[in-house]
Amino acid sequence: MRSALNNAREYPVKPLIRRAVLFTALWWILAEGNFVAWGVGLVSIMLALATSLILLPPGPSRLSLTGLAGFLGYFLVQSLKGGVQVALMALRPRLDLRPAVVDIPLRLPEGRARVLLAITLNLLPGTLSAGLESRHLRMHVLDERSPVETEVRKTETHIARMLGLPLEAR
Repeated sequence: MRSALNNAREYPVKPLIRRAVLFTALWWILAEGNFVAWGVGLVSIMLALATSLILLPPGPSRLSLTGLAGFLGYFLVQSLKGGVQVALMALRPRLDLRPAVVDIPLRLPEGRARVLLAITLNLLPGTLSAGLESRHLRMHVLDERSPVETEVRKTETHIARMLGLPLEAR
């Protein structure tokens, strides 16, 4: 019993409260302020809270707001640039594409940062993450002549800055 009390004291309360407030606010918005739905809402909030604590345990946050702003700006510019590039390719009377699957070595540490990288690259036109394998990202690209690895490096750098992570040497 004493061990359980010690573990409870060591568990950070602030992330628990922040998440509970966030999920409560989300439920209030979804329920449009209707108090009749709070019976289901309380159960949903508790389940969301438990799931979030399991899937994303509280830990030291090193999120840089300037890094986040830089990442969002980079992402928007790349999305627009990539969208225009793909649209121009589609309008050409003769497509000169060389689709390929490439393996790119990663410099981000294992875990959430690599998953974020793969998801981000999926959202950029012309690329599709096909798998994270060991220290490599397998990607499908529309044209193997495009500077895919250079773009991956830039995206890795922005994610590392945003999350306050060091990049590993290749």
